[in-house]
Amino acid sequence: MDTGSHLLMGATLAGLAFIDPAVAAHPQLAQTILFASLLGSHAPDLDAVARIKSYSSYIRNHRGITHSLPALFIWPALVSLIMGLIFGTLDQFAHLYFWSFVAVTLHVLLDLFNAYGVQCFRPLSKKWFHLDVLSIYEPFFFVIHLTGLALWIMTSLNPVPIFIAVYLLTFLYILVRSVHHSIVVKRVHLKMNQVGIYHVIPSLHWFRWQFVFESDSFFYTGKVDYKKVVVVDIYHKDRANPVIEATMGTDGVRAFLHFTQHIHVYFTKKTDGYEVNWRDMRFWHNHKLPFGVDVQLDENLNVVGQSMGWSKKTWEAPYV
Repeated sequence: MDTGSHLLMGATLAGLAFIDPAVAAHPQLAQTILFASLLGSHAPDLDAVARIKSYSSYIRNHRGITHSLPALFIWPALVSLIMGLIFGTLDQFAHLYFWSFVAVTLHVLLDLFNAYGVQCFRPLSKKWFHLDVLSIYEPFFFVIHLTGLALWIMTSLNPVPIFIAVYLLTFLYILVRSVHHSIVVKRVHLKMNQVGIYHVIPSLHWFRWQFVFESDSFFYTGKVDYKKVVVVDIYHKDRANPVIEATMGTDGVRAFLHFTQHIHVYFTKKTDGYEVNWRDMRFWHNHKLPFGVDVQLDENLNVVGQSMGWSKKTWEAPYV
């Protein structure tokens, strides 16, 4: 999910922590857990520092080892130690560790439910897992958690029932969206009626989804608007070609192949060589494929340039 939502949930998790009698009885511990849950809810995304080196480095590392099985236990230990030392509450390490662990685990779990994906089972598997149920930003989550936080700060109400209700609504929403997603996937299957790989991806609108279907020879992109399924574009899969193969060794393409699952690659002849375009079909929007790698070659198929990333504004769809 987006950074703002992760941090907001870190704050509301600190309110839920009052369900723990030790937290409710010790204001200093409650304050420490607030900062620990905020840090824990963001800690897995500290892999963003890899972007300083290059975007390809960021793609290789983002939602990888920092979201892995060992990280679920390492991050809480680090967060608890740092916060315990700062606030002088190391004698309450077990409570700090538990709520930091919940914060980190919730972060990874929510990332698993969106379309970008996460390597959450490393080192057992380097496969990318994504359940495609939630958008990277969910307005419903933001509203209910912000409302709960406002009630806690601005009133004298007990935070425990407030945040029990908030988190019950959160997990109920995920359950409903998961069931809805499975229904939409079946609807797309019936429409396409072909053997292949299907991915149905959410949008900010509850009843509008988009999909990509990959067959042996084609990619189909389309939309689901309530119960209506419409194919928008059809892309022919390009076969192996020396021009395309000449880009396989570039840093950007290697990073792209590490992350991407539905790969569409094509090339165009230029006056002074070629341009090869690698695209992730999952993230199509408005007849465009905004995420990928562009590699420039000269007439002798030598790499002379490359660029990687999104060709869209941050606020534009797709929201992944």
